[in-house]
Amino acid sequence: MKKVCVIFGGRSSEHDVSCISGATVAKAMKPDKYEVILIGITKEGKWLRVSSIEDIENGSWRNSSERAYILPDTDGYLLIEKSGEFTKVKVDVLIPVLHGMYGEDGTIQGLFEMSGIPYVGCGHLSSAITMDKFFTKVVADDIKITQARYVPVRDYELSDMDAVVRKVEAEREYPVFVKPSNAGSSMGVSKATDRDSLIAALKLAAQHDSKILVEEAIKGREIECAVFGTTKDAKAYGVGEILAAAEFYDFDAKYNNAESKTIINPELPEGKKEEIMEVATKIYKACDCFGFARVDFFLENETNRVVFNEINTIPGHTSISMYPMIMEAAGKPLADYMDEMIEMAYER
Repeated sequence: MKKVCVIFGGRSSEHDVSCISGATVAKAMKPDKYEVILIGITKEGKWLRVSSIEDIENGSWRNSSERAYILPDTDGYLLIEKSGEFTKVKVDVLIPVLHGMYGEDGTIQGLFEMSGIPYVGCGHLSSAITMDKFFTKVVADDIKITQARYVPVRDYELSDMDAVVRKVEAEREYPVFVKPSNAGSSMGVSKATDRDSLIAALKLAAQHDSKILVEEAIKGREIECAVFGTTKDAKAYGVGEILAAAEFYDFDAKYNNAESKTIINPELPEGKKEEIMEVATKIYKACDCFGFARVDFFLENETNRVVFNEINTIPGHTSISMYPMIMEAAGKPLADYMDEMIEMAYER
């Protein structure tokens, strides 16, 4: 029986979502194949050994008296500390279920690689590239993928806000979307329709990252695609559509508004599902992804143009998350594709 370590929580603004995803993944691990060790990372960055899935669900895990450490040597041990005494636990596979900064951006993947313990999901480089929307756009431009046009802004430029506004207005027309380059679950994203709302949006985005993207607003259907496999044999398994109960699918619309809905395998114009799946696989491979990722698109109104939006290398696994629903519909329930991801971790 393999010892697998599910790591959740983290220091990012998506901490609470990660806790839900972590509990979902832990529940899906087959008890006849795996002994599950739960490690929660608090918002302050403390690593704690967690006793049960129930402790994740009720939030009491943050009171754990056991600290946990992954050693950056190649012995492959997890170190557990309780009352000043240390215990070494041999771990077979690490499963990060961390969204956003310090979990989905390559930092923790680098630690895993130093430890020598196999881990599921994308490596440190692909995690870093795809977490940073600006660099994902550079890759997409290089392989000629259609995406929203954008203006990059650095936070230090905001000291001369008038100059930034002039730069944006010279290149883009309102409305525009303003996004932190490194953030997930639409944290810090807002729509600007005039100069005043642009200034407010830039200030908000700067609270989340030092790099900001100001993008043209694409009016269209929001389509997500599930891609699975190694870089070599990656395959898209299907698509889903977001019906946001708001002007756009921001954090509140995703997690707090019951009117937001998801549709698996929606009816699309002829050939568009196949085009989306082909482009999703192309960007997955170009970013050197490994394991799984959710690739997001717009299907533009009137033109039916497929426009790449972003890629998420540790997709959410909450009750409303698209990725596991698409995979389930394609005949790969979560328990089964976690089996395959663990085997892929050994293959790498």
